[in-house]
Amino acid sequence: MITKFKKLKRPIIITEISGNHNGSKKSFLSHIKIAAKNGADIIKIQTYEPEDITLKKFDKSFKIKKGTWKGQYLWDLYKKAHTPFKWHGEAFKLAKKLKIPIFSSPFSKRAVDLLEKLRVPIYKIASFEITDLELIKYIAKKKKPIIISTGMANLFEIKRAINCIKKYNNKITILYCVSGYPSKEQDINLKSLNRLKKTFKNYKIGLSDHTDDIYSSFAATTLGVSVIEKHFIISKKIKSADNKFSIDPHQLQHLKKGIKKICLSLGKENLGLKKVEKNSLKLRRSIFSIKDIKKGEKFNKHNIRSYRPKIGVGSEYFETLIGKKSKKNISKFTPIFKNVF
Repeated sequence: MITKFKKLKRPIIITEISGNHNGSKKSFLSHIKIAAKNGADIIKIQTYEPEDITLKKFDKSFKIKKGTWKGQYLWDLYKKAHTPFKWHGEAFKLAKKLKIPIFSSPFSKRAVDLLEKLRVPIYKIASFEITDLELIKYIAKKKKPIIISTGMANLFEIKRAINCIKKYNNKITILYCVSGYPSKEQDINLKSLNRLKKTFKNYKIGLSDHTDDIYSSFAATTLGVSVIEKHFIISKKIKSADNKFSIDPHQLQHLKKGIKKICLSLGKENLGLKKVEKNSLKLRRSIFSIKDIKKGEKFNKHNIRSYRPKIGVGSEYFETLIGKKSKKNISKFTPIFKNVF
């Protein structure tokens, strides 16, 4: 996706600022600083004005009926949550100063044009735009890496969007996504990641996680995702359009630490003796006499037994020993070696 992450041995963490700034440029820039400080690998924003997404209409068709934004009109929601175009330049300068990549989801051609002027390194196609083939084509023609979210989309719609991009650009990362805000764990069905990995073998697969915590991201890490995207808010006390499915600085730190540990734990297939286990071999069982045994006496279940540590022959020789004659006199509680049978 970006050269600096090619050798990363864990998923890339993308923090989405979205509308958590509540219309404050100061808060917007603070979100970038604090995300960078607390473990984000890449900052993501959204590029649109309300008129890029909806019409300024207030009849019932434009009113949200369920969920986090219930009762709000689309125009009012996007007016409140949008990041003004005039803030973008400052955001990109700040990210450069902080040495953290920044990119965006554009929701119109003019948004793409703005991002081109800012030399955006990556584009993101949001779930709601996966059927907007005209916009997808316009973005793909810029020949920059593209991340595409798949919320609400069936396999046909995903393939159609990918095929649209492939005509111009094959640098694609696909994010499995459930467009519930927030999403509940029982609705996520992370095993769908396996289907995406099998179907789109040539592309990186990630997770756009809209749950209110980080555990689904941990689970996705065990399934081999390359990217994790989470909405980010500097404080859970802030009431914003997206606060219910955003993680705070402490959770972001925990996310990064957790996926590092998970990836270390996953390691590689190895069913043999591990280096760390060598000393533990001594604590396996071996066979000991539990009575004095005379030379020529047969070993039986009443004069030998297995105990820790492993000094003589291992306990796997127990059945082999039964019925064999001892070649020496053996004192009680003595380990049995091969030279005595």
